[in-house]
Amino acid sequence: MNAPLGRRVAAEAIGTALLVTVVVGSGIQATDLTHDVGVQLLANSLATVFGLGVLILLLGPVSGAHFNPAVTLAAWFTRRRDPDGLALRDVAAYLPAQIAGAIGGAVLADAMFAKPLVKFSTHDRSAGHLLLGEVVATAGLILLILGLSRIGRAALAPAAVASYIGAAYWFTSFANPAVTIGRTFTDTFAGIAPASVAPFIAAQLLGAVVGLGVVVLVYGRSAHAPEGVVVPHGDPKPAVS
Repeated sequence: MNAPLGRRVAAEAIGTALLVTVVVGSGIQATDLTHDVGVQLLANSLATVFGLGVLILLLGPVSGAHFNPAVTLAAWFTRRRDPDGLALRDVAAYLPAQIAGAIGGAVLADAMFAKPLVKFSTHDRSAGHLLLGEVVATAGLILLILGLSRIGRAALAPAAVASYIGAAYWFTSFANPAVTIGRTFTDTFAGIAPASVAPFIAAQLLGAVVGLGVVVLVYGRSAHAPEGVVVPHGDPKPAVS
């Protein structure tokens, strides 16, 4: 399926919005149901795993189901010389759609739970070990996505990516610049203070670069465009988030 850019951008915006709605909404629900932080995190991570897997499966064939600027940039970089890869105009359209979707998803979750529609988070997450976690988590995500393509297992992406993000919740929690920005708009369990955003995004982008380097180290340089890696032209397969 060769979806027009407008439909692909809509899929990215809607998918990212629904992902953040799941993340923020399940966090609010978890804190309403229990005061045990471990149980709260377990509920939040499980809801994210199931929601993300469904969204990748549903929207992957339209846009590639990136829902993540780091993934979009990595997908563009790996296929920048391929006429069937992402063009710069696609990247320029995807990134603001993902960010707008993430903000909208946070506001929607707050509205669904009768919270203030926009209340910037006061959850400071500026510690150095958290930033290291973002580097590791984002690098692992890029390695997973591109690695699945290199070994011909891109069809497993919905389950594999969702499972990885669920696991990453227990040693970090974002690995996604758009979601990071969206979560500043909610002062709930999943929020992050605006002052912590820039270092988080820098760490995530650094992680994407590290992930690309690890892919080359493990699999070598690909002589041809990898199949099934978030390609919005031709027949894109669900690949990332």
